[in-house]
Amino acid sequence: MKRVAITGIGIWSCLGNNTDEVEASLRSGRSGIGYDTERLRYGYHCPLTGIVATPDIKDILNRRQRSSMSEQAAYAFMASREAMTMAGVLSESGQCEQTMGCIFGNDTSAKAIVEAHEVMRNVGDSAAIGAGNIFQAMNSTVTMNLCKIFNLRGTSFTVSGACASGSHAIGIATMMIRQGMQDMILCGGAQEVNQYAMSSFDALGVFSGRSDNPTTASRPFDADRDGLVPSGGAAALVLEDYDHAVARGADIIAEVIGYGTSTGSDGRLSTPDNSAILQAMRHAISDAGISAVDIDYINAHATSTPVGDAEEADAIAALFPQGGMPYVSSTKSMTGHECWMAGASEVVYSILMMRGGFIAPNINFRQPDSHSEKLRLATTTIDATLNTVLSNSFGFGGTNSSLIIRKSAKNIQKFV
Repeated sequence: MKRVAITGIGIWSCLGNNTDEVEASLRSGRSGIGYDTERLRYGYHCPLTGIVATPDIKDILNRRQRSSMSEQAAYAFMASREAMTMAGVLSESGQCEQTMGCIFGNDTSAKAIVEAHEVMRNVGDSAAIGAGNIFQAMNSTVTMNLCKIFNLRGTSFTVSGACASGSHAIGIATMMIRQGMQDMILCGGAQEVNQYAMSSFDALGVFSGRSDNPTTASRPFDADRDGLVPSGGAAALVLEDYDHAVARGADIIAEVIGYGTSTGSDGRLSTPDNSAILQAMRHAISDAGISAVDIDYINAHATSTPVGDAEEADAIAALFPQGGMPYVSSTKSMTGHECWMAGASEVVYSILMMRGGFIAPNINFRQPDSHSEKLRLATTTIDATLNTVLSNSFGFGGTNSSLIIRKSAKNIQKFV
């Protein structure tokens, strides 16, 4: 099968608005979580969220283009522009010069739907909604907008896989390139941050109650964790047939070498299953043609929920029954849970660690429990050479995705 190169990455998150800013935040262990008083007025019990900047796209896109863009599409545009610039595929006019597909993970577009409802309730005339709302409200809002703006001509569709959406998008793009169906695919994940998108999560009682100190609220694997903190933004990667990348002289950052997926079957929509998590990781390792001991670092899904973190910790421990466990950390300790984008953003975070020669810390960790004590947690920034990383993503309904990223042989010396 064809090899799958990563030739560009981009990010727009609560840790920064580009890869350089985000890498600095990861290295320093800086949290991007803050307090949103509007959520309390709206009826939330938890006012905490990742603080994501609003992109200024007025001088970049025309009015017609902007009218169809949802919040998460704007985030994805900024991340994609960075990734495609890095990959060297954008013309001076901002059009893609290669035949490229587009697969993004996105599972809601709540704001546009709520706003349309408010217009209908207050005005009583659908004409007042505006022609652009439909393109903001559809789950495919990200891919359709990116394809038109960048003039993408390859495959195009959206993956809705809950909090594993971004990871599945990368995995599916990888399979298509391996099979020769596409030479290049822009892929990733995007998540809206507005209050409308997260109210149902708040209703489940899964958010942290530590409103007095936002930056310490997300504490994956800690014995005293009490819930997740919502967040969002977008992450983008340019995946490419390895030989195609070499032929056009692209800088190959890394490769996607493994993708594993499974579904939990314990009958509960919101609870993960450690046996299914273990199955996804093992599938990814088998797909990559490596052994578990070849993994240098695991970017855990761990969202800071009592049950979810425990299930993943047990699965990771079972993956290394004879020892040799690599360092583990959850970047959600800094970002909160970026939901639909998390599977993609955490691959970008892992690549930035590869590039920078460090492991980002699992901040806010004070005391292990009987599950997390089995792990080799990185609780401070650690200088390390990372050649192979495993990134986990799990979602409601039991959907699980594990990706394995390897530093390109071409760039191993560059990144050391």
